[in-house]
Amino acid sequence: MKAAALTEFGGPEVLSLTDVPEPHAGAGQVRVRVRAAGVQHFDTGIRTGWAPPSVDLTFPVVPGNEFAGVVDEVGDGVTGFAVGAEVLGYSTTGSYAEYVVVPADQVTAKPESMPWDIAGGFSANGQGAHLCLSQMQVNPGDTVLIHAAAGALGTFSVQLAKAWGAGVVIGTASEANHEYLRSIGAVPVTYGEGLVERVRALAPNGVDAAMDNAGPDALRASVELVADKNRIRTMLSDEAAEELGVPALGPSRSADRLAELVKLYEQGLIKLHIRAAYPLADAADAHRDLETGHGRGKIVLVVD
Repeated sequence: MKAAALTEFGGPEVLSLTDVPEPHAGAGQVRVRVRAAGVQHFDTGIRTGWAPPSVDLTFPVVPGNEFAGVVDEVGDGVTGFAVGAEVLGYSTTGSYAEYVVVPADQVTAKPESMPWDIAGGFSANGQGAHLCLSQMQVNPGDTVLIHAAAGALGTFSVQLAKAWGAGVVIGTASEANHEYLRSIGAVPVTYGEGLVERVRALAPNGVDAAMDNAGPDALRASVELVADKNRIRTMLSDEAAEELGVPALGPSRSADRLAELVKLYEQGLIKLHIRAAYPLADAADAHRDLETGHGRGKIVLVVD
C-alpha cells in the first residue's frame, strides 16, 4: 500500500510517498481504508526521531495518530462494527497511509453529517482538549484561559469549555486571529510581554483554570494568574510543569471520550476549521505548514 513514510529522521523532506506492507486486522482489530488523516505536532516529533518509549521507530516509520475512513476488515471477536462502517479514530502511528489497523475500541461511528476532512482531524486535538479541561475541572461559570487558542487544539478547547458552561473563555493569539476567536466564543488577548496584565484587565475577578498550548512562558503566566495549580494543565511544557508544581496530564484517550465529542459536534457545539487539506503525497508540505506555528484551525491529509 502507499503511505507517507520515513526511512530516516530529519526535516519535512524525509517524509515521502512510499510502498509499505499492507496490514491486516487480527483478533479484536479493525482495518480502516483511510479517507483522511490529521496532522499533529506529535507526528512532527516522530519525524525528527522523538517518540514515547513504547513506540517502535523501526524504518519505515509511518506517522499519523488520527484518521477517518471505512472499515474494510473485521478481526475475530469484534462486535459493533461491520465492513462498510464509516468511522473515525486514533492510533499512535500509522495513519498516513491507505490502510490502518487498530483495536476496535479505538474507533467510533462517524456521523453522516461530518465531512471526511473534519472527521480525519477530529480525534487527537478533541481528546487532548477533553483530557485537559476535565482534569482542570472546568465548571459552569468559570473564567478559563486557553493559550494558543486559534490553533486546532485551542479551537477545540475554547468550544468545549463553552459547551461545559464556562462563563468567560479568554484565548491568546496574534491579532490577526482575534476575530476568529470571537467567532468561536472566546475573548481574545494578544500573547507576549505584558500578557499577565492584559489578562487581569479582562478578568478582574481572577482566572479559575488555564490550559497551556504555547510553551513554558505561557505556563509561567498561567501560574501567576490561577490560584490553584491543580487547575492548570500543559500539552507542551512538561519540564516547566515539573519545575512549577503543575500536575502532569494523564494519558487516557478512549472511544467513549471521542463519541462524547462527536455528539457535541452533532449538536453544533463544536466546529472544526480546516486550515488546509493536502494530498497524502504532499505530507512533507503539510508538516512545513504546521511548523510555521501561527495558523488557525486544522491541517489534514486526504487519501484518495
